[in-house]
Amino acid sequence: MAIWNLGSINADIVFAVPHIPAPGETVASTSRRRFLGGKGTNMSVAAARAAAQVHHIGAVGPDGKWTTDRLLEYGVDTRHITEIDVETAQATIMVDPQGENAIVLHPGANAEIPQRTLQTAMAEAQTGDWLVIQNETNLQRTAADMGKKMGLRVAYAAAPFSADRVVELVPYIDFLILNAVEAAQLQELTGQSPADLDVRDIIITKGADGADWIAGTSLSHFDAIDVKPVDTTGAGDTFTGYVLAGLDRGMPMAQAIGLATKAAALMVTRHGTADVIPDLSEVQAFQP
Repeated sequence: MAIWNLGSINADIVFAVPHIPAPGETVASTSRRRFLGGKGTNMSVAAARAAAQVHHIGAVGPDGKWTTDRLLEYGVDTRHITEIDVETAQATIMVDPQGENAIVLHPGANAEIPQRTLQTAMAEAQTGDWLVIQNETNLQRTAADMGKKMGLRVAYAAAPFSADRVVELVPYIDFLILNAVEAAQLQELTGQSPADLDVRDIIITKGADGADWIAGTSLSHFDAIDVKPVDTTGAGDTFTGYVLAGLDRGMPMAQAIGLATKAAALMVTRHGTADVIPDLSEVQAFQP
């Protein structure tokens, strides 16, 4: 089978800072680096490195050829990434010594993906493939509707969070993943907890506290692996990509979560985003 990812593509500019600045505060960085990033890109790279066949659907500007070249190097099919006359998306990321981050995102080409690009890609998808969407692009509902009608398994990573969008997409999705803050926001804004939603599988990630998997009335908890984090950027996306790759390869959900937990633990010990996501051999060899 295969994974089709309607996903964002960013140039991530990462600044190491002594602490995350408060409102009105200016801090000097100790380093500046550029990485390939974006939630969609991170998930595509993670799934590809976890041995899945991954097709990325997206858009970049004239300044973005290096991003598609890098994705191709990492084993992602880039035929359905369109160059348009809008600058490539950028994220400015500040990371403190404890590995916590603050991010400012400029959507750029991610918000202007042509519908014809999506339609051309979906014409190649097969029943039983996975379709993955996030909130950093346009066309999420269009894609989810197409995927549902085609018999694809539809996964939704609900970030950046929008309660209205979650409610809108629930009828189309089979798998929802969100973090604990987003789950709390969903309940506060809609009166519905994730467990109230009519979605077959839901994962709530909790950082150092692990993750919960909700399947109907059943809830299973998975502990995180104790490591010393240096940068948490992209860890959740790595987790998601590995879970999807595991499911696509026929793993039971619990086994896929276990593999993804190891991948995310490795990820937080590294500085960077898509460029430093661990591959399957590293994850399998990892002995916490």
